[in-house]
Formats: sequence, structure tokens, C-alpha cells
Amino acid sequence: MHEESFWSDPRSFVALAFVIFFVLFGRKIWTALTAMLDKRADEVRAELAEAQRLRQEAETMLRDANAQREAAVADAQRLLTGAKAEAARLAAAAAAEAEASAKRREQMAIDRINAAEKSAVDEVRMIAAEVATTAAKDVIRSDLTADAASALVDRAITGLPAALAPRRAA
Repeated sequence: MHEESFWSDPRSFVALAFVIFFVLFGRKIWTALTAMLDKRADEVRAELAEAQRLRQEAETMLRDANAQREAAVADAQRLLTGAKAEAARLAAAAAAEAEASAKRREQMAIDRINAAEKSAVDEVRMIAAEVATTAAKDVIRSDLTADAASALVDRAITGLPAALAPRRAA
């Protein structure tokens, strides 16, 4: 059999070329690969840092929004309570005004009734006085003598102060 030498076998040249290639260019390729990987790692770290910063901003904004919402709810509750109190106060004032108005109208009606009653009583008195005067005239014309008329006038004159006394007191 025939033995071949190391240099006559083509696989040996390929292996030797492979080793030389890696010796000469391996460091450059390795440096380029590590630089590429380091650059990608730095980009990932930067993206992670940016994501962390954005998350913190979002959490801060969420806390602020929750605080604003709670403040708005508290303001709305305070406004609602104030509105209810104001409505109750206005209702009470309206009820008091309505009651006062009803009392004023009732008093006006009572005053009108009293005025009408007084007017009616005065009218009845006037009519009664006219009737009495007319009746007295008729009686005097028909039955009274001169001496009796003179006595009647004297008696009326002497009774006049006693008749006027109750009116002076009033």
C-alpha cells in the first residue's frame, strides 16, 4: 500500500489553510464579533433603561392621575353636599315665605270681613236711625201737643251729657 505524505493529501492543505486563516484573521473576526455583540448588548441595555424610565414616568403619571381623580371626587362630593344644603335652605325659606304670605292673606281677608261687617252694622244703624227718625216725626206730628213737645225737648237736653259720656270715653 502506498502511504501518502502529509503534504500530498489535499485535506491537509485545507486544514492548514483553515488554521492559518484563523490565526491571521481569527483575532480580527473575534474582535469584530465581540464588538458587534457588545454593541447589541449596549443597545439592549439602553432600551431596557429607557423602558424602565418610561415605566417610572407612567407610574408617576398614574399616581398623579389617581390623586387628581380623588381630588375631583372630593370636590364633587363637597359641591354636592353644598348644593343639598343650599336646596334645603331654599326649600325652608320658600316654605316660610309661603306661610307668611298665607298669614298675610288671611289677615287681609279678616280685615276685609271686619270692614264689611262694620260697614254693614253702620248701614243698619243708619237705616234704623232713619226709620226711628221718621217714626218719631210721624208720632210727633200726630200726637204731640206743644206742652208735651216742650217737656220732651227739656228732658232730651238734660239727658244729653249722660248720653255723650260713653262716646267721650271711647
